[in-house]
Amino acid sequence: MANKIVIIISTADREKARTATMYAKNALLQGWMEEVKIFFFGPAQKLLLEDTELQKFVKEVYDLDEIPIACEFISERDGNSDDLEKIGIGIEPVGHLISEYINDGFVPMVW
Repeated sequence: MANKIVIIISTADREKARTATMYAKNALLQGWMEEVKIFFFGPAQKLLLEDTELQKFVKEVYDLDEIPIACEFISERDGNSDDLEKIGIGIEPVGHLISEYINDGFVPMVW
């Protein structure tokens, strides 16, 4: 059984994004999973900059030594890479990263 997950948050729905990030935090904190990787993708990237409660959850994940990643292409297209980095989000091309994690046995969890 896989004990590694890659959480892909692409929703613009605040409650779903908050729930996904809270789950990621608790999976790390409580040791529910051996490894947890978190990606913000698409509409969730804009939401992240607007929602201070979501930012709080992201900081808690960051404080657990897991840096959430946002899609470089989308953040550059939308002109918000610097703002995302200021709140602790890494900016990288995510397509290949997500694929590598899945190929390495991480189970995708998409919100």
